[in-house]
Amino acid sequence: MTAKPVSHSRTTLTELMIPSYANFGGRVHGGILLSLMDKVAYACSAKHAGQYCVTVSVDGVNFRQPVEVGELVSLLASVNYVGRTSLVVGIKVIAENVRTGTVKHTNTSYFTMVAKDDTDQPTEVPPLLLESPDDVRRFLEAMKRKELRASYSEHFDNAKTRMLVKENIGKLTKERCALSDGLNQDLLDLADSIDE
Repeated sequence: MTAKPVSHSRTTLTELMIPSYANFGGRVHGGILLSLMDKVAYACSAKHAGQYCVTVSVDGVNFRQPVEVGELVSLLASVNYVGRTSLVVGIKVIAENVRTGTVKHTNTSYFTMVAKDDTDQPTEVPPLLLESPDDVRRFLEAMKRKELRASYSEHFDNAKTRMLVKENIGKLTKERCALSDGLNQDLLDLADSIDE
């Protein structure tokens, strides 16, 4: 299978933020932006894979700045990493106020996509031809995110299985929660039965 360059599938989607996209605060609803990010991730990954692609995970959706109604939002997507059947699409979201010319970076996110064949099974994707130092940096960063995600999952799963309610219930006193009447004793009884 021949490698395809990052530039082959680089995709930009630009859309005007209209009043129907507003939330109760008068700004663009985050769900609208997530939907647009999913669309551009699909377009970018499908162009590289030459196949239908589905979203399997999203990393790091942080809303750095609000997007206002009337702004032009551009989503800049490129394939940052490929596995055997998966692709990581990096997306940078910028919003432009067309009256003032002000441009702001509102989001960066990473969508992991999997290519599917005609029988809905994962299918191999072309290797990625890295053409610039930025391409190399992004590929290496995606490898590191993958490694950290796997490590986090393993540690979190181990922590869940070792979490002892009786030993940790006191931690709740420093949090913004309250236990309903009788729940404290129910939890202690449950912990005793698990420990036996």
